[in-house]
Amino acid sequence: MSGGRPRATSRASLERAGFELFALKGFDATTVDDIAAAAGIARRTYFHYFASKNDLVWGDFEDHLRRLRLLLAEADPAVPLAATLRAAIVEFNRFDPADVPWHRQRMRLILRVPTLQGDAAVRYTAWRAIITEYTAHRTGLAPTVAFPRLTGHAALAAAVSAYEHWLDAPGTDLTALMDAALRQIAAGIAAGPLSPEAGGHDLADEQGGGRGSPQGRGGQDRGVGDA
Repeated sequence: MSGGRPRATSRASLERAGFELFALKGFDATTVDDIAAAAGIARRTYFHYFASKNDLVWGDFEDHLRRLRLLLAEADPAVPLAATLRAAIVEFNRFDPADVPWHRQRMRLILRVPTLQGDAAVRYTAWRAIITEYTAHRTGLAPTVAFPRLTGHAALAAAVSAYEHWLDAPGTDLTALMDAALRQIAAGIAAGPLSPEAGGHDLADEQGGGRGSPQGRGGQDRGVGDA
């Protein structure tokens, strides 16, 4: 009978083994072999759970994205766009108190380890696309139009800024910080798609859908509304 840590039986338990090593040795100095040994599994078994060391840090990110899509899909279409996005993103970032210390370590790695930044950019692009596509759906605009794109970027920036504050200020409430950050950008979202000209023409007009068109602010969303 071998001693040491019991064999990992789930992605979550393997994540914990990895996070313990990252805290002890640092992310870059920890290898997949180290994690597998600490978890009591063979190296090849590790790859049944995660494709790489980076993937372990993100957990089941695809499942998290599916949850965000579901939160938006289930939202009341009568609620203004800015408020809907805020509620969904805050709920998406709500965690059981027992999981908060692990999530804090996860986000510290994601935001502060240089070798993870390239991977983070790819994951954040996928997250941002969900916000962009939902905004396009609500406004009747194409996802490639400036307003849905800007909303996706702004929502991501607000979320990341909330996380940075949370990491720097232990004891703060992540959901409260997330809510506050999203309220800061709500006025811009509520204003709807405006052109950069001083006259502030509606971008929907330029894309073939004016305020009175089913494809403009007077259509599917009837104005993106208040926060």
